Amino acid sequence: MTGSNTSVSTDHTATDRTTSAAPADTSGADTHGVEFPQDRSCPYHPPTAYQPVRDERPLARARFYDGRTVWMVTGLAEARALLADPRLSSDRENEAFPSPTARFAGIARRRTALLGVDDPVHATQRRMLIPSFTLKRTASLRPRIQETVDGLLDRMIAQGPPVDLVEAFALPVPSMVICALLGVPYEDHEFFEGQSRKLLRGPDSSDIEAARDALEGYFERLIDHKREEPGDGLLDELIRDRLDEGALDRRELVDFATILLVAGHETTANMISLGTFTLLQHPEQLAELRSDAALMPAAVEELLRFLSIADGMLRVAREDIEIGGQTIRADEGVVFSTSVINRDHASYDEPDRIDWHRANRHHVAFGFGIHQCLGQNLARAEMEIALRSLFDRLPGLRLAVPAEEIPFKPGDTIQGMVELPVAW
Repeated sequence: MTGSNTSVSTDHTATDRTTSAAPADTSGADTHGVEFPQDRSCPYHPPTAYQPVRDERPLARARFYDGRTVWMVTGLAEARALLADPRLSSDRENEAFPSPTARFAGIARRRTALLGVDDPVHATQRRMLIPSFTLKRTASLRPRIQETVDGLLDRMIAQGPPVDLVEAFALPVPSMVICALLGVPYEDHEFFEGQSRKLLRGPDSSDIEAARDALEGYFERLIDHKREEPGDGLLDELIRDRLDEGALDRRELVDFATILLVAGHETTANMISLGTFTLLQHPEQLAELRSDAALMPAAVEELLRFLSIADGMLRVAREDIEIGGQTIRADEGVVFSTSVINRDHASYDEPDRIDWHRANRHHVAFGFGIHQCLGQNLARAEMEIALRSLFDRLPGLRLAVPAEEIPFKPGDTIQGMVELPVAW
C-alpha cells in the first residue's frame, strides 16, 4: 500500500523508524537526550526509542532536529502541574519557542489564535467559543451525530466490502459534524480536507504556508458570503454577535474558523480509525465492550489515554520553574510527550494494557490547563456514537488485509491510520 512511510508492527518492542526530522537513537546513552519526534513501530504504542525516558521520570531531556535540547515531560502529575502553570507560555511569537522539526520552524513565529497565545488574550478568545462546546450543546448534537453515522454505515453496507474505513467513515463523521456546527458547506470537504492534510503533514514549510493561505482565503470568502446570506452556524453567530459589534477582528475570526475546522475533523477522524484498528487487534477487550454497551464512555476515555494521538505539546518557560527535582530555566523549551505521560507507571497500573475498568482517568490526551481542548466534549460524543454503531451494525468487522500491511502516520504529525481496509 502507498501513502505512508510507516507500516504496522504489532510487536511494539521492534525498532522504530524515525521521521526525516529525527535520526534514530534507541541506545538511551546520549547525554543530550532522546531524539524527538520519532515514529511508532506500532500505531497504538509509544515509539520504542522513548523507552529510556519512560524509565527516567518525571522529566528527561529531548533533542530536536537542529540539536536544541529541551525538557521532555514524562510524568503525569508533573505534566498536569506544568500545563496549569502560567510560567510556561504558548506564545509562538517568542523567539525562544521550541520547534521540533524544520517544517514547524518555518511557520512557528506566526501569531495563532487560541493555540499560540497566552492569557489574557487567550481567555478572551476562548470565552467567545465556550458556549458552542458545552456538555449541553454537545448533548443537543447527539441526534445529528447519530444520523450522520447511520447514513454513512448505510452507504458502506450498500456498497459492500472491502472498504477503506478512513475514507468511508472515520473521516466523514467528524468532518460532516464540524461543518454543521460551524456552518461550513460540506460540499467543500474535499478542498478543506486536502488542505488540512497539507497543513499537518506538508513536507516543508512552504507547503504548510500554501495550505494555510488557501484555507484562510476560503474563510475570507465564506465570511463575505455569510454577511450577504446568513446561516445558523457558529461562524454566523460570531459574525453577527462579535465581528459586526467590534468585539472580534476579521483576522481572529479567520484564525478561529481555520483552527476549529482542521482540529474538529482531523483529530477525531484519527481516533476513530486508530481506535477501530486497536479494538480489532484486542479481541477480548472488544468482546467485553460488545457485551456491555454501558462501557462505551469508559472505553473512549481508555482509548484516548492509550492511543495519545497528539504527541508533543510545546511550551517555553517565562521564568525558572522548580519541578520533579529539576529546574526548567527561563527561555528553555518544554515538550509534553502525551504517549509517554499517559503510560506513566507511577499513575497507572499496567499502563500498556487496555482496561475499560481503570480507575484513574486523569490523562492529558486533550491537554490540561487553560489550553485544554475546547472540543473534547464533542470528540467524546462522536467517538462513542461512531464506535458503538460501527460494531453494532457490523458484528463481523475485520481487517481486509494483514495488519502489518496497513500504513499509519509518522511521528511528526497526529497519529492515526492513513487507510484502514476492512471487510465484514
